[in-house]
Amino acid sequence: MLFNSLSFIVFLPIAFFVYWKLSKRLQLQNGWLLFISYFFYGWWDWRFLGLIFASTLVDFAIGIKLNSIAQPLKRKLLLILSLLFNLGVLMTFKYYNFFIESFIDLFNIGSGFSTFQIILPVGISFYTFQTLSYTIDVYKEKIKPSSNFIEFGGYVSFFPQLVAGPIERATNLVPQFQKKRVFNHEQSVIGMRQILWGLLKKVVIADNLAFIVDDVYLNYPDLGPLAIIVGFMCFSFQIYFDFSGYSDIAIGTAKLFGFDLMKNFNFPYFSKSIADFWRRWHISLTTWFRDYIYI
Repeated sequence: MLFNSLSFIVFLPIAFFVYWKLSKRLQLQNGWLLFISYFFYGWWDWRFLGLIFASTLVDFAIGIKLNSIAQPLKRKLLLILSLLFNLGVLMTFKYYNFFIESFIDLFNIGSGFSTFQIILPVGISFYTFQTLSYTIDVYKEKIKPSSNFIEFGGYVSFFPQLVAGPIERATNLVPQFQKKRVFNHEQSVIGMRQILWGLLKKVVIADNLAFIVDDVYLNYPDLGPLAIIVGFMCFSFQIYFDFSGYSDIAIGTAKLFGFDLMKNFNFPYFSKSIADFWRRWHISLTTWFRDYIYI
């Protein structure tokens, strides 16, 4: 389900109304969030619900087990198990055919290996990174593991940021599932403004720039240097307004449900250097790589 679709326009008010009707019962409220998040994700292809459920279940169980084991070797083996499962699933769906085809071309070995018609599940990178960061933080004893599957499942599949981020940390999002949330009119107004601002960026700016970009990229052999430069500049702004627009809609939607998500873009094209640009562009992803891979 896309944010700029008619189905989402129908889905959001229903989800919002029932959610706040359940505000006196936190577990029912969290359960409704989990249900609508799975409904939102399954709208595109229900078959991939099993994949996100399996990823959630594996890391939920490993997190609890890590908390009950003191031996360093066993704890490390559990962490490796989580890494192998999550990265194995991610690599299979995203890169299996790419590596097989590259291997065949490189060694010219004919058709000894077969590729599959694999459909890439929407948002698989985002929820995989979230479950991995959770397990790593539990392993490093930065956080206590969640003992409530509904809360943890809500963290992994929270629908506003499930498809395009921002990639949230368990340290920020899980505690928000654990505390009582009271409807805040002012916060909802701010959320609606951010949703409308995101739709303006995505639908009005990015989608219209796409017509120029597509025309230039499809006909570049017949175009002059100036037209190609204009097409390149339009593409730069298209991907920014498209991606940051989606992030704004996600952050604004989360506010409607009483949640605060991290800021994902900070005027990256006003950066003073390449390093500064990457600190401002898709902040949740770059900081994830910094904290869990680089450091």
